[in-house]
Amino acid sequence: MDRRTFLMAAGAGGAALTLGAAPAASASAAVDPARLRTWFRSTYRSIEAMTTDLGLTADKIDVSGPGRPVPSRQTSPTNIGCGLWATAAAGGLGVITRGEMERRLTRTVAAVERLERAHGFWFNWYDAHDGSVLTSWPATGETVRPFLSSVDNAWLVTGLRIAADAAPALGPRVAKLLAGADWSYYYTPYDPADPVAGPGQLRGGFWPDKPGKGEPTGHHYGALNTEPRMASYLGIADGSLPADHYWHLFRTLLPGSGQEQEPEGSYVAMDGVRVWQGHYTYRGRTFVPTWGGSMFEALMVPLFVPEPEWSPGSWGVTHGRYVRGQIEHGLEEAGYGYWGFSPANIPEGGYREYGVDALGMQEDGYHSLGVVTPHASFLALPYARREAVANLKALDADFGAYDETYGFRDSVDVTTGRVSDFVLALDQGMIAAALAQQLRPGLLQRPFRTGGFAARVRPLLAKERFSV
Repeated sequence: MDRRTFLMAAGAGGAALTLGAAPAASASAAVDPARLRTWFRSTYRSIEAMTTDLGLTADKIDVSGPGRPVPSRQTSPTNIGCGLWATAAAGGLGVITRGEMERRLTRTVAAVERLERAHGFWFNWYDAHDGSVLTSWPATGETVRPFLSSVDNAWLVTGLRIAADAAPALGPRVAKLLAGADWSYYYTPYDPADPVAGPGQLRGGFWPDKPGKGEPTGHHYGALNTEPRMASYLGIADGSLPADHYWHLFRTLLPGSGQEQEPEGSYVAMDGVRVWQGHYTYRGRTFVPTWGGSMFEALMVPLFVPEPEWSPGSWGVTHGRYVRGQIEHGLEEAGYGYWGFSPANIPEGGYREYGVDALGMQEDGYHSLGVVTPHASFLALPYARREAVANLKALDADFGAYDETYGFRDSVDVTTGRVSDFVLALDQGMIAAALAQQLRPGLLQRPFRTGGFAARVRPLLAKERFSV
């Protein structure tokens, strides 16, 4: 939509957006399931269009032109995981037959079995069409140094576990694939004499082209309320990480350490670990911040791990307040008339992080910049259902952000009316999972409610006592 059309159309949907009722009331408000199912079908068609003949879901497609879009050359472990769980959801919801679901999952698992790995984990970029490890970037020719990312591998492992649950015949093959994925590879044990060098946290990853484990990233994933905690949960659940790793993650950075705001809170002892139970305050609400202030950092993990259910007084509270912060930033503080900010395609091209700076620990965190990302509203469905659906309907009505064939475009600059030409596998995968959770609660959560998740992760979340 060009700016002139935007200026003529704006207001039809956005003007109807209000803050509405309290989170509990809005979360339970009735939403037409037929609309959600329609959104799921179009979203899954985008996943189908992104999936190559090999069975790997590519990073993105351009849906602005005529004809069937061509998948990008590159894919990542996260993209592949998104394809797996979206297909399991499509089968579980009856959008495709069970036989077709099993055929597609089997094809993808067979492709994953062929991919080159190191230290039991998958590299960050592959050619989606032939499965080779990328050593140069398709669009620019720039050199790509193969990398083993802890968080990206977590999303592939998540997808594989869901595939094995949805198609039990794949169980032995998936178990064989995961047998070598030992999360201690990324773990730096806690050293009380030097907690900076030995923080009890996971590395961002390794470049394995150096002797031994490879060359590590210069950082660990220290913040608890960010998407890498999925790797932490997976490792604790399978026993490759100690349970006390959970307590060595930061609710906020320590007081006086330089962060978005000086936290309030107190030290408490949790399973023998001294934990700073800090919190931030935004617009009168206390909450546990993410690193940058984006929606997917906080709310991608509970698509699969039932944090609000297992920790209603802590995770359940902070997730709801985080969503309210995003809503109020968009509607009141920034005055955009729309809300929902998370890393996504730049409407004019490229990729960057978007968020609400005040909701993150990073001193110069992610900023909204007027770019609204539809997947953020889908992530908010469990906490503000009525507002989320109204926001999505407004983005469609005012900007044409919804494509009946391939679902919601990746982002909208609500200050200019520019809509992204792309849909991205990660963001469509989150949308598919969020809709599956609304239409058939627990469908994708089954593998994360039993075994080590029930025995090791759930007790940790039950003990959690955020100072919110």
